[in-house]
Amino acid sequence: MDGSGEYEEIRRNFQWNVPDHFNFGRDVVDRYASDRSKVAFFHEDAGGSTAKYTFWEVSRISDRVGNVLRGLGVKSGEPVLLLLQNVPEWYFCMVAGIKIGAVMIPCSDQLRPKDLVYRAQHSGARTIIGWDAKTGEVDQIRKECPGLVNFLCVGERKPGWLSFQEESAKASRVLAVREGKASEPALVYYTSGTTGNPKAVMHSHFYTGAHWVTGKYWIDLKPTDLFWCIAGTGWAKAAWSVLFGPWNCGAATLLYNAPFDAKKGLDLLERYEITVLCAPPTAYRAFVKEDLSRYDLSELRHCVGAGEPLNPEVIKTWKEAYGLTIHDGYGQTETINLVANYPGIPVKPGSMGLPTPGHDVAVIDDKGNEAPAGEIGEIAVKGKPPSLFMGYWKDEEKTRECFRGEWYMTGDRAYRDEDGYFFFVGRGDDVIISAGYRIGPFEVESALLEHPAVVESAVVSSPDELRGEIVKAYVVLRKGYEASDALKKELQDHVKKVTAPYKYPRDIAFAKELPKTSSGKIRRVELRNAEWKRS
Repeated sequence: MDGSGEYEEIRRNFQWNVPDHFNFGRDVVDRYASDRSKVAFFHEDAGGSTAKYTFWEVSRISDRVGNVLRGLGVKSGEPVLLLLQNVPEWYFCMVAGIKIGAVMIPCSDQLRPKDLVYRAQHSGARTIIGWDAKTGEVDQIRKECPGLVNFLCVGERKPGWLSFQEESAKASRVLAVREGKASEPALVYYTSGTTGNPKAVMHSHFYTGAHWVTGKYWIDLKPTDLFWCIAGTGWAKAAWSVLFGPWNCGAATLLYNAPFDAKKGLDLLERYEITVLCAPPTAYRAFVKEDLSRYDLSELRHCVGAGEPLNPEVIKTWKEAYGLTIHDGYGQTETINLVANYPGIPVKPGSMGLPTPGHDVAVIDDKGNEAPAGEIGEIAVKGKPPSLFMGYWKDEEKTRECFRGEWYMTGDRAYRDEDGYFFFVGRGDDVIISAGYRIGPFEVESALLEHPAVVESAVVSSPDELRGEIVKAYVVLRKGYEASDALKKELQDHVKKVTAPYKYPRDIAFAKELPKTSSGKIRRVELRNAEWKRS
């Protein structure tokens, strides 16, 4: 069914209704808690232990945790570092912090001591909630971070740390939720930091509610759904995809705490009868390498891809197996979902889709004008919708730099076709200009991934005396294939057949693995910098 007419009507009539006051813990979690049987999430860990929590239980536990934090002296507007894996306490702490008006800072458990030092010193946080396996690393930085004075440990009791379980158990179950303004700070995400120190992206309380748009108009969530997002807890995607997006729509989620494995992932989808899936391209690529016919995913009704654009070949294979089209979407740490393949509209392979309701998104050229169809430019958002970040915390200059007139400039490059669909090209500094040709790495990577020998690929620029830059590909081979000059030539010829011949990689390096951020994105900047340092 073509839902283009419905999409256009919703876009045309959509209005942001921003209340004066908004608190996700009270206005979403506590509201659903009135039905004591309504499931909020299921949890499973690597050892196979499982648990189920209702919204009522999340509400009650978060109230206790909120009182624990208040008892430690955490005041409204005060930052709290949250260093946990995908465990139930992650939910409880996030909701509790929001309820009392603290500024919650979720941190990836993959962060190293130097990363934690930067976040603690930059934020000025006095309180950190960590899980027992990370307490040793946190203890290493205490002298460098004298401002950190409250240490709350989830799991086994550790010397010098308060026990999360013990403190919560003795705390009052009655919490006075703060009546804060919707425009006040609620969250800070530190970006992956591929160049320089990470930026501190600050979001308001209403941002947590604005993700209703993400959940409804892209992920297509309903109160009866069970949603699984394959993501870590160290970045914005985890927060909106395992908390704000689904719970705004009343959907239950699966919280799985173990390293990703394709076979295990497909087993979870089948066993829990997941109805809606969100996964990064790396997960989908791993899935389609398995024998998909072995898994009954008949309950799965909708799939979305996030983090990076998804390759058309993977979308094709998944649809052939399950009859479901993976709906790509686009957003940033600084925003909610901005562009998406709205459920029901025609999906164009390789496209991120159309602007989501409430957002005027365009491709802007170097002169600040909207680029014509087919011309590459920078993705930009007009005005300052309430779904946009408040700014880079403690860095007004960087905040000003990403605005050009009435446009927020994302730093990502794309083009639009005649129908207005967006096609991702790459980060601004990812675009390769070789002998006058502008080449986006994504298209070359997609072509390489269509070859049966390739599991993963990353394409970057490499300096060249004649062309200025050439296309270089780093390739991870599938089991059973060996690196050779013959295979390199075969891959180059394959790309020439799949896409414009001038885009083929003139150099290919075979690698055992590709560098990635904590959220699973390929760190092309690391590969590109290595190339230019060698020149």
